[in-house]
Amino acid sequence: MGSAKPDQSGRRSRSAVRQPVRALVVVLAMLAGTLTFIGPAQAHGTIVGPATRAYQCWQTWGSRHMDPAMQQQDPMCYRAFQANPDTMWNWMSALRDGLGGQFQARTPDGQLCSNGLTRNDSLNQPGAWKTSNLGRNFSIQLYDQASHGADYFRVYVSKQGFNPATQRLGWGNLDFITQTGRYAPAQNISFNVSTSGYTGHHIVFVIWQASHADQAYMWCSDVNFT
Repeated sequence: MGSAKPDQSGRRSRSAVRQPVRALVVVLAMLAGTLTFIGPAQAHGTIVGPATRAYQCWQTWGSRHMDPAMQQQDPMCYRAFQANPDTMWNWMSALRDGLGGQFQARTPDGQLCSNGLTRNDSLNQPGAWKTSNLGRNFSIQLYDQASHGADYFRVYVSKQGFNPATQRLGWGNLDFITQTGRYAPAQNISFNVSTSGYTGHHIVFVIWQASHADQAYMWCSDVNFT
């Protein structure tokens, strides 16, 4: 394709100048549309303390997810990355809309750790998940990129005798511990939890009902009560 011919004064015609400018505007508009689409998928959060299964895998292996050492050192994260790496890349987006508080009725046993999301089913698998050491009194820490706030959090602990290494989590395996009140929008929210009678490997199961919409998040954090 030849270059635009100059007019008699030696300058290119206005239409020839406008063509690349219009093309640039179109490209910028397309990029803006892409960024708008990506943004909402990133604008959520998770429990970072004690770390949820997906967050722990991302935090530990995200920058070296091709490291063959993961298979031996952290087999559950290795299996999760093999099943669907997007589970870890989108650790902040394990959400469902419109549950209306019907968490148990609309989340089958065995699918609690994935929040009922098929794409995250690796998080439901029993096995040797890495644990965080906790005492009977501990803090729950939410990191929320978009500062949605919370209508409430519900906290459960797996019953003494339930084995996360061999069993998928069901509602009947949980002890209800507490439900909080509302929290104003903030990127970091934390609150204290008191328990008793738990020892060894357990799952701390947390439901976050966000304030900006009927949007629910559910996570499993593997802990070792000492």
